[in-house]
Amino acid sequence: MTEKQFKAKAVYLTPIVASLAVTFLCGFLILYAKLPIEAVTPFPDTGSGALGNALIFLVLVSAGASLLYLSLRRFGLNLVKILIGSAFTASVFILSIFYIDLILYLLQLQSYSFEILVLSILLTFFADYCVFLTEKHTYGLVLIFVGGSLGALLGASIPTLSALLLLAFLAAYDIFAVFRGPVGKIAKEGLSNLKGISVQFMEIEIGLGDLTFYALFVTHALISFGLISAILVALGILAGCYLSFKMLERKGLFPGLPFSIALGFISLAIAFLFPLV
Repeated sequence: MTEKQFKAKAVYLTPIVASLAVTFLCGFLILYAKLPIEAVTPFPDTGSGALGNALIFLVLVSAGASLLYLSLRRFGLNLVKILIGSAFTASVFILSIFYIDLILYLLQLQSYSFEILVLSILLTFFADYCVFLTEKHTYGLVLIFVGGSLGALLGASIPTLSALLLLAFLAAYDIFAVFRGPVGKIAKEGLSNLKGISVQFMEIEIGLGDLTFYALFVTHALISFGLISAILVALGILAGCYLSFKMLERKGLFPGLPFSIALGFISLAIAFLFPLV
């Protein structure tokens, strides 16, 4: 999240609230479908296995951010735009296939691979057009849907201990990445020049990665611990985002994950300590 001078207001939470609404929608679709979703983690979700899973994801995230920064410095803006566009297009295509298939299953409609493929290609083209080829407000809406739906899928496909460790590691890494690492350096180059990685809303920029990991946390809480836990985690995330905005009153750059993930963990602990019957 970036901005030089502004006053924190609740209205800045609007894109995060919208993304979490998408998250709950996708989470309920996954929950009610009751289809087995294969874990994307290579190791068992116990002890060192969960630690290894979290570290692998952390390495992938940090390597991706470093690659973008190094490409930007060495090869310029055009190559970075190609890398972002390729990653975004692939993500939307995979998400389209997954959710179209899921919706058709829930509606008990017979579907064929060819139909799903065609619909996914059309949806991916529409998303790319909105994000990379227009200047309309649909740009932010598409990123909100992508962040919420991608995080929901990850939240459903990463086991509990691995997911919680990953979120903790990402919150810690975000501090380094923004103040000393590649994320902060990329932000100083100007996020407005790099479409597809952040949502601009009024005076702030909210990273697509932030929206994705908020969604991961909420969806995993929903599927693994129940609706009340998910709502409390979402409220904790929103409170953490507001605290991050308050920090932006004094700083021109501040990470979006540490406060939000920390308060999300506290909210989840409260749900366990004071369960609602």
